[in-house]
Amino acid sequence: MSTQTKQTRKTTADVKKMKASGEKITMLTAYDYGMASILDESGIDIILVGDSLGNVMLGYDSTLPVTMEDMLHHTKAVSRAVKNAMIVADMPFLSYQVSAETALTNAGRFLKEADAQAVKLEGGREFAEIVHKMTYAGIPVMAHLGLTPQSVHQLGGYKVQGKKEDAAEIIMQDAKILEEAGAFAVVLECVPEKLAAEITHALSIPTIGIGAGVHCDGQVLVINDMLGMNDKFIPKFVKKYAGLNLEIKKAVKTYITEVKQGDFPAVEHSFK
Repeated sequence: MSTQTKQTRKTTADVKKMKASGEKITMLTAYDYGMASILDESGIDIILVGDSLGNVMLGYDSTLPVTMEDMLHHTKAVSRAVKNAMIVADMPFLSYQVSAETALTNAGRFLKEADAQAVKLEGGREFAEIVHKMTYAGIPVMAHLGLTPQSVHQLGGYKVQGKKEDAAEIIMQDAKILEEAGAFAVVLECVPEKLAAEITHALSIPTIGIGAGVHCDGQVLVINDMLGMNDKFIPKFVKKYAGLNLEIKKAVKTYITEVKQGDFPAVEHSFK
């Protein structure tokens, strides 16, 4: 990708300006060239290549099995499509928790090999030093607090976080510590609306909510969920903006019928 093309993408500076001006930030996930093209052409601000690809693309029950190679493969595909949106890549489980050196090396690969502009990592103050080292090395970091799917076993399942006062205070302090460490934004997942509003007010960096209420500086959803491509469990915080699961099945069934009956291909689909 040319330098000229890269310069048209939104940057961390643009995202921070959006918070300062009160403009809401929009973020959706994408995992392949085609979907990333559609999102970029639609005007989305940030595309997250999420480790949620483990669930929606690779068929895993959680995000834990996702590897660095999985993430790099999909981030490269997304990057080839995107001219305008900022691209953030998720750091998968155990790609940054082992040591600061490993974390820095892996994070750098997303920028160096996959043309992402930033990485996202889950966790609080325990990763502040790693966030600081990445930022110091020129790697922008988006933090992720509240429900952190990579820690689902430790959290005891997919539950709202920060409901009690002491737990809420820990999340608040973690957000402040990560901002101080250099994070340019923080995702707040499945935390009470009031707590998300307080964190948003307390930070100078943007908050991006998912199941965290309307007061965050921006919102993010998994693209497959919001398009209704999944007919299984849908979290409470998801709004389905389309019902593609049924539409795709309808189209495929029509195709099957027409092929079996000899109605497709018709004359206009054939060469003489």
